[in-house]
Amino acid sequence: MGITRTLDVNEVLARQESGELKRRLRARDLVGFGVGIIIGTGIFTLAGVEAKTHAGPAVTLSFVIGAVVAGLAALCYAELASSVPTAGSAYTYAFATLGEVFAWIIGWDLLLEFALGAAVVSRGWSGYLANLLGLPQEWFGEEATVNVGAVAIIAVLTVVAVLGIRESARVTNVLVLVKVAVCVLIIAVGVFFIKGANLTPFIPPAQPGESGASVLHQPVVQAGLGLEQSVYGIGGVLSAAAIVFFAYTGFEALANLGEETRNPRKDLRIGILGALGVCALLYIAVSLVLTGMVPFTDIDASAPLAAAFDSVGQHWVSALISLGAVTGLTSVMMVELVTIGRIGFAMGRDGLLPKPIGTTHPRWGTPHRMTIGGAVLIALLAAFVPITELSDMVSIGALSAMVIVAIAVPVLRHKRPDLKRPFTVPLSPALPIIAALACLYLMLNLDVLTWIRFAVWLAIGLVIYFAYGRRHSRLAVKE
Repeated sequence: MGITRTLDVNEVLARQESGELKRRLRARDLVGFGVGIIIGTGIFTLAGVEAKTHAGPAVTLSFVIGAVVAGLAALCYAELASSVPTAGSAYTYAFATLGEVFAWIIGWDLLLEFALGAAVVSRGWSGYLANLLGLPQEWFGEEATVNVGAVAIIAVLTVVAVLGIRESARVTNVLVLVKVAVCVLIIAVGVFFIKGANLTPFIPPAQPGESGASVLHQPVVQAGLGLEQSVYGIGGVLSAAAIVFFAYTGFEALANLGEETRNPRKDLRIGILGALGVCALLYIAVSLVLTGMVPFTDIDASAPLAAAFDSVGQHWVSALISLGAVTGLTSVMMVELVTIGRIGFAMGRDGLLPKPIGTTHPRWGTPHRMTIGGAVLIALLAAFVPITELSDMVSIGALSAMVIVAIAVPVLRHKRPDLKRPFTVPLSPALPIIAALACLYLMLNLDVLTWIRFAVWLAIGLVIYFAYGRRHSRLAVKE
Protein backbone atom coordinates (compact mmCIF):
# COMPACT_ATOMS: atom_id res chain seq x y z
CA MET A 1 0.00 0.00 0.00
CA GLY A 2 1.03 3.64 -0.47
CA ILE A 3 1.76 4.19 3.21
CA THR A 4 4.30 1.36 3.41
CA ARG A 5 5.88 1.59 -0.06
CA THR A 6 9.43 2.91 0.28
CA LEU A 7 12.27 3.65 -2.11
CA ASP A 8 15.32 1.42 -1.84
CA VAL A 9 18.30 3.47 -0.65
CA ASN A 10 20.62 1.74 -3.15
CA GLU A 11 18.31 2.86 -5.95
CA VAL A 12 18.37 6.42 -4.65
CA LEU A 13 22.17 6.43 -4.51
CA ALA A 14 22.47 4.89 -7.98
CA ARG A 15 20.08 7.45 -9.41
CA GLN A 16 21.98 10.40 -7.94
CA GLU A 17 25.15 9.07 -9.62
CA SER A 18 23.47 9.03 -13.04
CA GLY A 19 24.68 12.52 -13.88
CA GLU A 20 21.29 14.05 -14.64
CA LEU A 21 22.29 17.14 -12.63
CA LYS A 22 25.80 18.53 -13.08
CA ARG A 23 28.23 18.45 -10.10
CA ARG A 24 29.61 21.99 -9.88
CA LEU A 25 29.29 23.10 -6.24
CA ARG A 26 31.89 23.08 -3.47
CA ALA A 27 31.58 23.61 0.30
CA ARG A 28 32.09 27.37 0.06
CA ASP A 29 29.30 27.60 -2.55
CA LEU A 30 26.97 25.72 -0.18
CA VAL A 31 27.82 28.01 2.73
CA GLY A 32 27.16 30.96 0.42
CA PHE A 33 23.80 29.52 -0.62
CA GLY A 34 22.92 28.85 3.03
CA VAL A 35 23.78 32.33 4.25
CA GLY A 36 22.09 33.67 1.14
CA ILE A 37 18.72 32.16 1.98
CA ILE A 38 18.89 32.37 5.80
CA ILE A 39 19.87 36.04 6.19
CA GLY A 40 17.05 38.14 4.87
CA THR A 41 13.61 38.85 6.27
CA GLY A 42 14.58 37.62 9.74
CA ILE A 43 17.38 40.08 10.25
CA PHE A 44 15.90 43.05 8.40
CA THR A 45 12.27 42.78 9.56
CA LEU A 46 11.29 39.98 11.96
CA ALA A 47 13.69 40.95 14.76
CA GLY A 48 12.01 44.32 15.14
CA VAL A 49 8.45 43.13 14.59
CA GLU A 50 8.69 40.32 17.15
CA ALA A 51 10.49 42.51 19.71
CA LYS A 52 7.65 45.03 19.48
CA THR A 53 4.70 42.61 19.41
CA HIS A 54 5.73 39.55 21.44
CA ALA A 55 9.08 39.43 23.21
CA GLY A 56 10.63 42.86 23.86
CA PRO A 57 14.44 42.78 24.26
CA ALA A 58 14.13 39.04 24.89
CA VAL A 59 13.66 38.58 21.14
CA THR A 60 17.39 37.86 21.34
CA LEU A 61 16.50 34.85 23.49
CA SER A 62 13.88 33.88 20.91
CA PHE A 63 16.60 33.80 18.26
CA VAL A 64 18.76 31.67 20.57
CA ILE A 65 15.89 29.18 21.03
CA GLY A 66 15.28 29.14 17.28
CA ALA A 67 18.98 28.54 16.63
CA VAL A 68 19.13 25.62 19.10
CA VAL A 69 16.09 23.91 17.56
CA ALA A 70 17.37 24.59 14.04
CA GLY A 71 20.78 23.25 15.07
CA LEU A 72 19.26 19.99 16.32
CA ALA A 73 17.33 19.61 13.08
CA ALA A 74 20.43 20.54 11.07
CA LEU A 75 22.38 17.66 12.63
CA CYS A 76 19.66 15.28 11.38
CA TYR A 77 19.71 16.88 7.94
CA ALA A 78 23.52 16.63 7.84
CA GLU A 79 23.48 12.86 8.53
CA LEU A 80 20.83 12.13 5.92
CA ALA A 81 22.25 14.54 3.35
CA SER A 82 25.76 13.06 3.59
CA SER A 83 24.43 9.47 3.55
CA VAL A 84 21.80 9.92 0.82
CA PRO A 85 22.98 12.96 -1.19
CA THR A 86 20.17 13.53 -3.65
CA ALA A 87 17.78 16.19 -4.90
CA GLY A 88 14.61 16.46 -2.81
CA SER A 89 16.16 16.45 0.68
CA ALA A 90 13.49 15.71 3.32
CA TYR A 91 11.13 14.42 0.63
CA THR A 92 13.60 11.75 -0.49
CA TYR A 93 14.63 10.88 3.06
CA ALA A 94 10.98 10.27 3.99
CA PHE A 95 10.51 8.16 0.84
CA ALA A 96 13.43 5.92 1.79
CA THR A 97 12.35 5.50 5.42
CA LEU A 98 8.72 6.19 6.28
CA GLY A 99 6.98 5.50 2.97
CA GLU A 100 5.54 7.09 -0.14
CA VAL A 101 2.58 8.91 1.39
CA PHE A 102 4.79 10.57 4.03
CA ALA A 103 7.21 11.53 1.26
CA TRP A 104 4.38 13.18 -0.63
CA ILE A 105 3.21 15.08 2.45
CA ILE A 106 6.69 16.40 3.18
CA GLY A 107 7.34 17.33 -0.45
CA TRP A 108 4.00 19.12 -0.55
CA ASP A 109 4.92 20.97 2.67
CA LEU A 110 8.31 22.01 1.31
CA LEU A 111 6.78 23.39 -1.88
CA LEU A 112 4.40 25.42 0.30
CA GLU A 113 7.24 26.69 2.49
CA PHE A 114 9.52 27.86 -0.29
CA ALA A 115 6.80 29.23 -2.58
CA LEU A 116 5.23 31.32 0.19
CA GLY A 117 8.66 32.30 1.47
CA ALA A 118 9.72 33.59 -1.93
CA ALA A 119 6.44 35.49 -2.33
CA VAL A 120 6.84 37.13 1.09
CA VAL A 121 10.42 38.13 0.41
CA SER A 122 9.67 39.49 -3.07
CA ARG A 123 7.02 41.83 -1.64
CA GLY A 124 9.43 42.93 1.08
CA TRP A 125 12.11 43.50 -1.57
CA SER A 126 9.71 45.63 -3.60
CA GLY A 127 8.92 47.81 -0.58
CA TYR A 128 12.60 48.30 0.33
CA LEU A 129 13.39 49.22 -3.27
CA ALA A 130 10.60 51.80 -3.28
CA ASN A 131 11.97 53.37 -0.09
CA LEU A 132 15.53 53.38 -1.39
CA LEU A 133 14.77 54.88 -4.80
CA GLY A 134 11.58 56.83 -4.09
CA LEU A 135 9.45 54.66 -6.38
CA PRO A 136 5.63 54.97 -6.44
CA GLN A 137 3.92 53.03 -3.65
CA GLU A 138 0.93 52.25 -5.84
CA TRP A 139 3.19 49.92 -7.88
CA PHE A 140 5.75 48.77 -5.33
CA GLY A 141 4.19 49.07 -1.85
CA GLU A 142 1.89 46.86 0.20
CA GLU A 143 -1.09 48.96 -0.88
CA ALA A 144 -0.50 48.19 -4.56
CA THR A 145 -3.32 46.39 -6.36
CA VAL A 146 -0.66 44.56 -8.40
CA ASN A 147 2.84 44.58 -6.90
CA VAL A 148 4.85 45.12 -10.07
CA GLY A 149 8.20 45.20 -8.29
CA ALA A 150 7.67 41.76 -6.74
CA VAL A 151 6.71 40.21 -10.07
CA ALA A 152 9.64 41.83 -11.88
CA ILE A 153 12.31 40.54 -9.48
CA ILE A 154 10.88 37.00 -9.57
CA ALA A 155 10.98 37.08 -13.40
CA VAL A 156 14.62 38.21 -13.50
CA LEU A 157 15.81 35.67 -10.93
CA THR A 158 13.94 32.84 -12.65
CA VAL A 159 16.03 33.42 -15.77
CA VAL A 160 19.23 33.18 -13.70
CA ALA A 161 18.02 30.00 -11.93
CA VAL A 162 17.16 28.31 -15.23
CA LEU A 163 20.48 29.19 -16.87
CA GLY A 164 22.43 27.08 -14.40
CA ILE A 165 23.29 26.26 -10.81
CA ARG A 166 26.81 27.64 -11.16
CA GLU A 167 25.49 30.97 -12.40
CA SER A 168 23.02 31.00 -9.50
CA ALA A 169 25.85 30.34 -7.05
CA ARG A 170 27.96 33.19 -8.45
CA VAL A 171 25.09 35.69 -8.17
CA THR A 172 24.22 34.48 -4.68
CA ASN A 173 27.81 34.63 -3.38
CA VAL A 174 28.22 38.26 -4.50
CA LEU A 175 24.95 39.25 -2.82
CA VAL A 176 25.90 37.36 0.35
CA LEU A 177 29.16 39.32 0.70
CA VAL A 178 27.23 42.60 0.51
CA LYS A 179 24.63 41.76 3.13
CA VAL A 180 27.07 40.13 5.54
CA ALA A 181 29.16 43.31 5.33
CA VAL A 182 26.04 45.35 6.14
CA CYS A 183 25.26 43.10 9.14
CA VAL A 184 28.81 43.56 10.46
CA LEU A 185 28.45 47.32 9.99
CA ILE A 186 25.17 47.30 11.98
CA ILE A 187 26.88 45.53 14.87
CA ALA A 188 30.11 47.57 14.75
CA VAL A 189 28.38 50.97 14.71
CA GLY A 190 25.22 50.14 16.66
CA VAL A 191 27.07 48.79 19.70
CA PHE A 192 28.12 52.38 20.56
CA PHE A 193 24.46 53.48 20.79
CA ILE A 194 23.19 50.72 23.09
CA LYS A 195 21.54 51.99 26.27
CA GLY A 196 21.15 49.69 29.25
CA ALA A 197 17.75 51.17 30.06
CA ASN A 198 16.38 49.89 26.74
CA LEU A 199 17.28 46.31 27.71
CA THR A 200 15.59 46.48 31.13
CA PRO A 201 13.55 44.48 31.89
CA PHE A 202 15.03 41.98 29.44
CA ILE A 203 11.86 39.86 29.51
CA PRO A 204 8.92 42.30 29.87
CA PRO A 205 6.13 41.12 32.21
CA ALA A 206 3.32 39.20 30.51
CA GLN A 207 0.38 41.34 29.43
CA PRO A 208 -3.10 40.46 28.13
CA GLY A 209 -3.43 40.37 24.37
CA GLU A 210 -5.73 42.63 22.37
CA SER A 211 -9.21 42.75 23.88
CA GLY A 212 -11.74 40.92 21.77
CA ALA A 213 -9.08 39.03 19.81
CA SER A 214 -10.37 35.80 18.27
CA VAL A 215 -9.17 32.43 19.55
CA LEU A 216 -8.07 31.80 15.96
CA HIS A 217 -5.20 34.23 16.53
CA GLN A 218 -4.14 32.60 19.80
CA PRO A 219 -1.21 30.14 19.98
CA VAL A 220 -2.45 26.54 19.94
CA VAL A 221 -0.74 25.76 23.24
CA GLN A 222 -2.59 28.64 24.96
CA ALA A 223 -5.92 27.80 23.36
CA GLY A 224 -5.55 24.10 24.22
CA LEU A 225 -4.88 24.87 27.88
CA GLY A 226 -7.76 27.35 28.07
CA LEU A 227 -5.44 30.26 28.90
CA GLU A 228 -6.17 33.88 28.12
CA GLN A 229 -4.28 35.30 25.17
CA SER A 230 -1.15 37.16 26.31
CA VAL A 231 2.00 38.78 24.97
CA TYR A 232 5.51 39.23 26.43
CA GLY A 233 6.71 37.11 29.33
CA ILE A 234 7.99 33.57 28.68
CA GLY A 235 4.95 32.82 26.51
CA GLY A 236 5.76 35.79 24.30
CA VAL A 237 9.38 34.67 23.98
CA LEU A 238 8.24 31.21 22.82
CA SER A 239 5.67 32.64 20.41
CA ALA A 240 8.36 34.89 18.94
CA ALA A 241 10.72 31.89 18.71
CA ALA A 242 8.13 29.98 16.67
CA ILE A 243 7.77 32.92 14.27
CA VAL A 244 11.45 33.90 13.96
CA PHE A 245 12.24 30.24 13.29
CA PHE A 246 11.24 31.23 9.75
CA ALA A 247 14.51 33.18 9.71
CA TYR A 248 16.54 29.95 10.05
CA THR A 249 14.61 27.69 7.73
CA GLY A 250 16.83 28.19 4.70
CA PHE A 251 19.51 25.73 5.77
CA GLU A 252 17.47 22.71 4.61
CA ALA A 253 17.57 24.08 1.07
CA LEU A 254 21.20 22.96 0.92
CA ALA A 255 20.19 19.32 1.28
CA ASN A 256 18.48 19.62 -2.13
CA LEU A 257 21.83 20.24 -3.82
CA GLY A 258 23.40 16.84 -3.10
CA GLU A 259 23.41 15.80 -6.77
CA GLU A 260 25.13 19.03 -7.81
CA THR A 261 27.85 18.98 -5.13
CA ARG A 262 31.34 17.76 -6.06
CA ASN A 263 31.96 15.93 -2.77
CA PRO A 264 28.53 15.67 -1.13
CA ARG A 265 29.56 13.37 1.72
CA LYS A 266 31.93 16.02 3.04
CA ASP A 267 30.71 19.33 1.65
CA LEU A 268 27.02 19.01 2.55
CA ARG A 269 27.58 18.81 6.29
CA ILE A 270 30.09 21.68 6.15
CA GLY A 271 27.62 23.76 4.16
CA ILE A 272 24.58 23.09 6.36
CA LEU A 273 26.21 23.47 9.78
CA GLY A 274 28.55 26.26 8.68
CA ALA A 275 25.79 28.42 7.20
CA LEU A 276 23.54 27.93 10.22
CA GLY A 277 26.32 28.82 12.67
CA VAL A 278 27.28 32.03 10.86
CA CYS A 279 23.68 33.18 10.60
CA ALA A 280 22.79 32.39 14.22
CA LEU A 281 25.66 34.57 15.47
CA LEU A 282 24.63 37.46 13.21
CA TYR A 283 20.93 37.23 14.18
CA ILE A 284 21.66 37.22 17.90
CA ALA A 285 24.11 40.12 17.69
CA VAL A 286 21.91 42.29 15.45
CA SER A 287 18.75 41.74 17.53
CA LEU A 288 20.66 42.70 20.69
CA VAL A 289 21.96 45.87 19.04
CA LEU A 290 18.50 46.82 17.74
CA THR A 291 16.69 46.43 21.07
CA GLY A 292 19.57 48.17 22.86
CA MET A 293 19.38 51.20 20.55
CA VAL A 294 15.62 51.76 20.67
CA PRO A 295 12.96 51.05 23.33
CA PHE A 296 11.10 48.01 22.02
CA THR A 297 7.77 49.85 22.17
CA ASP A 298 9.14 52.50 19.77
CA ILE A 299 10.56 50.14 17.12
CA ASP A 300 9.41 50.91 13.58
CA ALA A 301 7.90 47.61 12.39
CA SER A 302 8.20 48.47 8.69
CA ALA A 303 11.96 49.20 8.65
CA PRO A 304 13.29 48.47 12.14
CA LEU A 305 17.04 48.71 11.57
CA ALA A 306 17.04 51.67 9.21
CA ALA A 307 14.71 53.62 11.52
CA ALA A 308 16.85 52.77 14.56
CA PHE A 309 19.93 54.34 13.01
CA ASP A 310 17.93 57.34 11.79
CA SER A 311 16.80 57.89 15.38
CA VAL A 312 20.42 58.29 16.54
CA GLY A 313 21.42 60.51 13.61
CA GLN A 314 23.36 57.86 11.66
CA HIS A 315 21.57 58.39 8.35
CA TRP A 316 24.43 57.05 6.25
CA VAL A 317 24.16 53.71 8.03
CA SER A 318 20.40 53.75 7.48
CA ALA A 319 20.92 54.15 3.72
CA LEU A 320 23.41 51.28 3.62
CA ILE A 321 20.97 49.09 5.55
CA SER A 322 18.29 49.73 2.92
CA LEU A 323 20.79 48.77 0.22
CA GLY A 324 21.76 45.66 2.19
CA ALA A 325 18.11 44.70 2.56
CA VAL A 326 17.56 44.91 -1.20
CA THR A 327 20.61 42.75 -1.95
CA GLY A 328 19.96 40.41 0.97
CA LEU A 329 16.40 39.67 0.02
CA THR A 330 17.46 39.13 -3.60
CA SER A 331 19.75 36.26 -2.58
CA VAL A 332 16.97 34.69 -0.48
CA MET A 333 14.64 34.60 -3.47
CA MET A 334 17.41 33.19 -5.66
CA VAL A 335 17.98 30.19 -3.41
CA GLU A 336 14.26 29.58 -2.88
CA LEU A 337 13.66 29.43 -6.63
CA VAL A 338 16.55 26.98 -7.02
CA THR A 339 15.18 24.85 -4.18
CA ILE A 340 11.62 24.66 -5.54
CA GLY A 341 13.02 23.43 -8.86
CA ARG A 342 14.96 20.62 -7.16
CA ILE A 343 12.08 19.43 -4.97
CA GLY A 344 9.66 19.33 -7.90
CA PHE A 345 12.33 17.62 -10.03
CA ALA A 346 12.68 14.81 -7.46
CA MET A 347 8.90 14.35 -7.16
CA GLY A 348 8.46 14.34 -10.94
CA ARG A 349 11.28 11.83 -11.38
CA ASP A 350 9.49 9.53 -8.92
CA GLY A 351 6.19 9.88 -10.80
CA LEU A 352 4.31 11.64 -8.00
CA LEU A 353 4.12 14.69 -10.25
CA PRO A 354 3.93 14.52 -14.08
CA LYS A 355 7.10 12.98 -15.55
CA PRO A 356 8.13 16.03 -17.65
CA ILE A 357 8.70 17.93 -14.38
CA GLY A 358 11.38 15.38 -13.46
CA THR A 359 13.61 16.17 -16.45
CA THR A 360 16.45 18.65 -16.93
CA HIS A 361 17.22 21.10 -19.72
CA PRO A 362 19.52 19.45 -22.31
CA ARG A 363 21.90 22.42 -22.39
CA TRP A 364 21.78 24.03 -18.94
CA GLY A 365 21.26 20.87 -16.88
CA THR A 366 18.64 22.48 -14.62
CA PRO A 367 15.04 21.41 -13.81
CA HIS A 368 13.68 24.24 -15.94
CA ARG A 369 10.03 23.20 -16.11
CA MET A 370 9.53 23.06 -12.35
CA THR A 371 11.57 26.22 -11.79
CA ILE A 372 9.46 28.18 -14.28
CA GLY A 373 6.17 26.69 -13.05
CA GLY A 374 7.03 27.47 -9.45
CA ALA A 375 8.04 31.00 -10.40
CA VAL A 376 4.67 31.62 -12.06
CA LEU A 377 2.86 30.57 -8.87
CA ILE A 378 5.16 32.73 -6.73
CA ALA A 379 4.65 35.73 -9.00
CA LEU A 380 0.87 35.40 -8.79
CA LEU A 381 0.96 35.20 -4.99
CA ALA A 382 3.41 38.10 -4.77
CA ALA A 383 1.39 40.25 -7.13
CA PHE A 384 -1.93 40.09 -5.28
CA VAL A 385 -1.61 38.69 -1.71
CA PRO A 386 -0.35 40.92 1.15
CA ILE A 387 2.65 39.85 3.23
CA THR A 388 0.56 39.43 6.38
CA GLU A 389 -1.55 36.72 4.71
CA LEU A 390 1.46 34.87 3.29
CA SER A 391 4.01 34.81 6.09
CA ASP A 392 2.11 32.85 8.77
CA MET A 393 2.34 29.56 6.86
CA VAL A 394 6.09 29.42 6.24
CA SER A 395 7.30 28.32 9.69
CA ILE A 396 4.74 25.55 10.12
CA GLY A 397 5.69 24.01 6.78
CA ALA A 398 9.39 24.06 7.67
CA LEU A 399 8.87 22.70 11.19
CA SER A 400 6.69 19.83 9.96
CA ALA A 401 9.41 18.86 7.47
CA MET A 402 12.01 18.89 10.23
CA VAL A 403 9.89 16.60 12.42
CA ILE A 404 9.86 14.05 9.58
CA VAL A 405 13.63 14.36 9.02
CA ALA A 406 14.38 13.88 12.73
CA ILE A 407 12.25 10.72 12.80
CA ALA A 408 13.88 9.46 9.60
CA VAL A 409 17.37 9.34 11.16
CA PRO A 410 16.78 6.45 13.63
CA VAL A 411 14.41 4.71 11.18
CA LEU A 412 17.07 4.64 8.44
CA ARG A 413 19.72 3.48 10.93
CA HIS A 414 17.46 0.57 11.84
CA LYS A 415 16.61 -0.30 8.23
CA ARG A 416 20.11 0.19 6.81
CA PRO A 417 22.75 -0.16 9.54
CA ASP A 418 25.32 -0.99 6.80
CA LEU A 419 24.88 2.35 4.99
CA LYS A 420 28.00 4.51 4.91
CA ARG A 421 27.45 7.57 7.10
CA PRO A 422 30.26 10.15 6.83
CA PHE A 423 28.45 12.24 9.47
CA THR A 424 26.34 10.79 12.29
CA VAL A 425 24.06 12.52 14.78
CA PRO A 426 25.48 12.01 18.28
CA LEU A 427 23.37 10.31 20.95
CA SER A 428 20.91 8.83 18.46
CA PRO A 429 18.05 8.05 18.82
CA ALA A 430 17.73 10.37 21.84
CA LEU A 431 18.87 13.55 20.07
CA PRO A 432 16.70 13.09 16.93
CA ILE A 433 13.68 12.46 19.20
CA ILE A 434 14.46 15.66 21.14
CA ALA A 435 14.77 17.52 17.82
CA ALA A 436 11.36 16.24 16.66
CA LEU A 437 9.68 17.17 19.96
CA ALA A 438 11.30 20.62 19.97
CA CYS A 439 10.05 21.34 16.44
CA LEU A 440 6.58 20.10 17.37
CA TYR A 441 6.51 22.34 20.45
CA LEU A 442 7.39 25.39 18.38
CA MET A 443 4.59 24.45 15.97
CA LEU A 444 2.18 24.47 18.92
CA ASN A 445 3.18 28.08 19.63
CA LEU A 446 1.82 29.16 16.23
CA ASP A 447 -1.76 30.38 16.14
CA VAL A 448 -4.88 28.31 15.55
CA LEU A 449 -5.64 29.89 12.17
CA THR A 450 -2.21 28.88 10.86
CA TRP A 451 -2.92 25.28 11.83
CA ILE A 452 -6.31 25.37 10.07
CA ARG A 453 -4.74 26.71 6.87
CA PHE A 454 -2.02 24.08 7.13
CA ALA A 455 -4.62 21.32 7.47
CA VAL A 456 -6.45 22.58 4.37
CA TRP A 457 -3.18 22.59 2.38
CA LEU A 458 -2.44 19.01 3.50
CA ALA A 459 -5.96 17.90 2.53
CA ILE A 460 -5.55 19.35 -0.97
CA GLY A 461 -2.20 17.59 -1.28
CA LEU A 462 -3.61 14.23 -0.22
CA VAL A 463 -6.40 14.52 -2.79
CA ILE A 464 -3.79 15.08 -5.52
CA TYR A 465 -1.70 12.16 -4.23
CA PHE A 466 -4.51 9.62 -4.19
CA ALA A 467 -6.01 10.91 -7.47
CA TYR A 468 -2.72 10.98 -9.43
CA GLY A 469 0.57 10.40 -7.62
CA ARG A 470 -0.17 7.04 -6.02
CA ARG A 471 -1.17 5.47 -9.36
CA HIS A 472 1.66 6.97 -11.42
CA SER A 473 4.58 6.76 -9.00
CA ARG A 474 7.74 4.78 -9.72
CA LEU A 475 6.76 2.21 -7.08
CA ALA A 476 3.25 1.79 -8.48
CA VAL A 477 4.73 1.01 -11.91
CA LYS A 478 6.96 -1.66 -10.32
CA GLU A 479 3.94 -3.34 -8.76
